[in-house]
Amino acid sequence: MKTDETQVVVVTGGSRGIGRAICLEFAAPGTRIFFNYFNPADPQGEKAHAEKTETLVKGAGGWAKSQSVNVASENSVKTFFDTVMHEAGRIDVLVNNAGITRDKLLMRMTEADWDAVMDVNLKGAFHCTRFAGRAMVNQRSGRIINIASIVGIIGNPGQANYVASKAGIIGLTKTAAREFAQRGVTVNAVAPGFIETDMTAVLSEKVRTEMMAQIPLGRAGQPEDVAHAVAFLASEQAAYITGQVIHVSGGMYI
Repeated sequence: MKTDETQVVVVTGGSRGIGRAICLEFAAPGTRIFFNYFNPADPQGEKAHAEKTETLVKGAGGWAKSQSVNVASENSVKTFFDTVMHEAGRIDVLVNNAGITRDKLLMRMTEADWDAVMDVNLKGAFHCTRFAGRAMVNQRSGRIINIASIVGIIGNPGQANYVASKAGIIGLTKTAAREFAQRGVTVNAVAPGFIETDMTAVLSEKVRTEMMAQIPLGRAGQPEDVAHAVAFLASEQAAYITGQVIHVSGGMYI
């Protein structure tokens, strides 16, 4: 990891929610943050969210640049990382956070529902890890942190596609950790539980009450709770940690 010069951080899905909190967690003089956003259903709205993240990062004394990138597209991801390398010359931290849901009971889920979630959540992380990993392996240092989910461990009705993608993230994390370790690159995952975001805001009161009953700490988490764990795994204090899953769930999984 770099400690004496500019640190370069790449965050996927950084326009709002957990991604925005992660960008803000890294916001500091001497750190350059590149993040993507992508929402074909509302491109201008998502761009506005991304611009707000940029403004908040700059207000915290940092530097940020956003770009609309579909992480499910290999060519788009390659172009994105080529741009980062051209402008910054290195990548010190990659946070694979981009994710979507298409919730339905398994028997009602369509192939399109399955493919959409797997393409963004799992294949997107695969693409980004490959391209960032090449830079990190060459520079013989780096941190990769993947955002998994508690449901990737315990399962959740109505989310077969999402659960499978997050379980896959954990498997990807452990394999990449073994492959990159000798080059000084650590790979870990953070598994959030019930976090207050736009994704969870649409849940019914009944579902929210049921979820809260499963949390020993008795409250929902905030995006910042996840961001703190990510920052730790990216720090020098976590240099001897790799291939691990850190649960940020208020004790939902013990």
